[in-house]
Amino acid sequence: MLLYSTLKHGISLRTLIRKSAELPGPCLLITGDRKGAVFGAMLECPLKPTPKRKYQGTNQTFVFTTVYGEPRLFRPTGANRYYYICLNDLLAVGGGGNFALCLDGELLTGSSGPSETFGNSCLAHNQDFDLNNVEVNLCSFDPFFNNILLVI
Repeated sequence: MLLYSTLKHGISLRTLIRKSAELPGPCLLITGDRKGAVFGAMLECPLKPTPKRKYQGTNQTFVFTTVYGEPRLFRPTGANRYYYICLNDLLAVGGGGNFALCLDGELLTGSSGPSETFGNSCLAHNQDFDLNNVEVNLCSFDPFFNNILLVI
């Protein structure tokens, strides 16, 4: 179920945060660069901005990318608990070295680099990039198969 899209709701992290509160639970942040890579992260909705850089999330958080041709998923390594930071002007996933994924408050630009949290390499074609579209989709878990299913 689509909670937020820059194409539908405009380019604003504050709107994304507000829309994430509509249905709590696991959500899939999907974005990409202008060179065709698709990447993102599994987060917990509602996203709650903090006044200081305070990490949130659980070990269910992960990041993914298609930059290497086929989809690659990076789960927490256990090196730290830097799952994600949500501020009014920044959403960043992972840490220890670099953010695995960082989006600015206007959802126009982002960055990605190797993070100790997920053991990932850069999720995009370049470390700094212009964002294509940003979406947040509500997800559900299939307990029998332990798979993540998008609720459409």
